[in-house]
This record gives sequence, C-alpha cells and structure tokens, in this order.
Amino acid sequence: MKQITIVDYGSGNVLSAQKSFIKIAKDNNINSIVLISNNLDDIKKSSHLVLPGQGAFETCMNGVRNKPGLIEELNNFAIIDKKPFLGICVGMQMLASQSEENGIHKGLGWIPGNIKRLPANNLKMPHMGWNSVHPAKENNLLKNSNDYYFVHSYYFDCKNKENILAETQYGMNFTSIIGKENIYGVQFHPEKSSSQGLNLIKNFMNL
Repeated sequence: MKQITIVDYGSGNVLSAQKSFIKIAKDNNINSIVLISNNLDDIKKSSHLVLPGQGAFETCMNGVRNKPGLIEELNNFAIIDKKPFLGICVGMQMLASQSEENGIHKGLGWIPGNIKRLPANNLKMPHMGWNSVHPAKENNLLKNSNDYYFVHSYYFDCKNKENILAETQYGMNFTSIIGKENIYGVQFHPEKSSSQGLNLIKNFMNL
C-alpha cells in the first residue's frame, strides 16, 4: 500500500490537496492512504511526500524550520532514501537555494536556483489564473502541453537547465515544473487545475 503524506507545517492548501489525491486513488484503484501530517513517523513510513505552500517564502520556510526534526526527516526522505517528493507552488520554491522575496532567505537547497520576482511588463501581478505549461523535456509528470491554475509573483530561476522540466510564458518564459531525480516541483496548483491537474497527480502517485 502506498502512503502519501501531505506535509502540514501551518501553510498550504492541505485539505484541497488531500481531496485530490484521495479522488485519484479511488478513481484509479490505487491502493493507498492519504494523510495530512507533520509527524516524523508518518513521514518515515511514507512512499510519497507532498510539500504544499502558499503565501510568503520566508513564512513557509519558518513554518518548516519550527517543526523539530522536520527538515532532517524531509532530507532523509528525499535526498538519502530518494523517494518521490512533490513541492507545490511555494512548496516548489522552497526547494531552491534561496529566495529574493522580501529580502534574502535560505531555502532547502535541493535544486540549485534562486527565487526571483516576475517582471511586471505591464502585466497584472500576481500572475493569477489559467496558463499553458509546455514540457521542456521528457518527464514523468507532464507528457503534453496543457493549462493549469497559477497564483504567484515569484518564479524559480534554475541554475541548471537539466532541472527545467516545463516552462510557461507570462512576461517571460519561466520554469513551471522542476525536477531532479525523485524530486519534483510545480509552480501551479494541480489540485485546482481540473482533470489535467488530477492527471498530473496520478502520474506522481504512480512514480
């Protein structure tokens, strides 16, 4: 049985994400349980981890740091044990080396890169609503271009091109899916992105 744990650190759309994963498991007969938890034993037992996030980068990182042992257990899961890990929105951004949102703040540093502000270019900020995501290379999450739901003003500036799995246009081409081995991040919200979002969740659950 698969155990998908959505990490609860006080920030992120955890209930909506849980409902989406439960629906995919039910509709596709995937033998699994889907938890919302920050319990270290739950994380150790998990087959898949999801790190959601919404709001400011610093607030989200502080939420993770303030849970004793959580960062160490996340590192054990993703870096040492190399089990499937998915960051959503700010959860993706926290995988970076650092963020430039409201000062310089250190991230988890799993995928080299900096979080930078999208250039306004006379466009509305935040970038909110549906937009197209185009694969930059073959990957396990997204096979074809499709539309997903975004809410953000900052983007992941990847240091290494091999970590860019998909891109989106909004005043510039920015990275909308990152990946490194077993670690993935999506800038959009698959749990708010209708059938195509559910399909991406299914692809992640099947890793």
